[in-house]
Amino acid sequence: MYKLLSSGLLFLMLGCSVQKENNELVDKIETNKEFKYVKDKALEIVKTGFNAGDGYGEVWIRDYNTFIELSADVYPASELKENLLVFFRMQGDDGNILDGFTPVEKVSKEATDFSYFELEPRYAGHKNTVETDQETSLIQTVYKYVKKTGDTSIFNEKVGYKTVAERMKWAMQFLLDHRFSDKYGLIWGATTADWGDVQPEHGWGVDLDNNTHQAIDIYDNAMLIIAIDNMTEILPETQTKWFPIREKLASNCRKYLWDDKAQKFIPHIYLKGSPFPEDFNENEIFYFGGTAIAIVAGLLTKKEIQLSLAEMISRVKKAGAPSIGLTLYPPYPEGLFANKIMNPEYSYQNGGDWTWFGARMIQQLINYGFVKEAYEQLLPMTDRVVKNKGFYEWYTVDNKPEGSGTFRGSAGVLYKSILMFEDWAKKNK
Repeated sequence: MYKLLSSGLLFLMLGCSVQKENNELVDKIETNKEFKYVKDKALEIVKTGFNAGDGYGEVWIRDYNTFIELSADVYPASELKENLLVFFRMQGDDGNILDGFTPVEKVSKEATDFSYFELEPRYAGHKNTVETDQETSLIQTVYKYVKKTGDTSIFNEKVGYKTVAERMKWAMQFLLDHRFSDKYGLIWGATTADWGDVQPEHGWGVDLDNNTHQAIDIYDNAMLIIAIDNMTEILPETQTKWFPIREKLASNCRKYLWDDKAQKFIPHIYLKGSPFPEDFNENEIFYFGGTAIAIVAGLLTKKEIQLSLAEMISRVKKAGAPSIGLTLYPPYPEGLFANKIMNPEYSYQNGGDWTWFGARMIQQLINYGFVKEAYEQLLPMTDRVVKNKGFYEWYTVDNKPEGSGTFRGSAGVLYKSILMFEDWAKKNK
């Protein structure tokens, strides 16, 4: 009887402790003045356009995917829809989707890396072919547009001789037809640093060519899984074909990319050799962004998410970096990438700190119940928005802002993260 009372008392005490912690966290969220500043600033910059930031002329689909929900709070649905239709009008003859588009009049006569389309004469298109996330980013963006606005009429919009729904399926089919490895049952791209779009072999490094080392990574495949989840929800007729593909992709991600012993994803599976020296151990590197996207795709258990967060925090501390927006650790040694922006270590996608991905990890921590941890890890990201009076593209290891100063992707993911905190606080008062 005494043991039963003791157990019951212990359970009650633990419950009270959890409630006290929740109450304290609710109070912190509701009184956080930085949150209001960040939200107001995010709304302010998203009102000024759809290009990725002040350093970019194009509207990029991988960026638009992360701020279309924020844009929906300040723009009419028709304008958001029109941007999506431009991507479909500029779809390639094989179904591929471009990275971005820019007004024709803003493209210099000397520029050679642009494409032009009869269905959309107003814009020139550009694609970094080393990446394999343009098609999946567009599907995810359409999904967010439909869920946010409720406008399903976009599916029946005719673009050339195909509807948008048909073009969505065509874009996804492109990945199976042109970027799929039968050996591994996963899609491939060029060798890049985590989610990046710069390959090691060239000074610019954004186009596939004869020097490219084809590789499979977790980011591209997790993005595809998310896109399948999104497409099959909003276009139910695709479920019969794509549900089995999704399950095989998820299984193969775990089979070939997840290192169970190290509790991390390996950087790459190389299809025809690595671009790096034989004595370089790439598997020591932890990919922060790809791990976060894998969690969005549902590829890790709650325990594995907890361990991944602990690993991120540990490596951020070793790097001396400001937040879990760190792209990777350790960085690739200087000289392995021909593009100077990837050198020295902790530069750009080679160990730069990107809120653009870090805040997506924050969102998943909230989703999986690690709200206290999420709050702690978000603060360095909101602090620097206030300090720098804006959303910079990335930050150096000593927290200096770099790149575009109005990076809308960072604004979008931070804004959404704060809304998620506020929603949690309302439900846990």
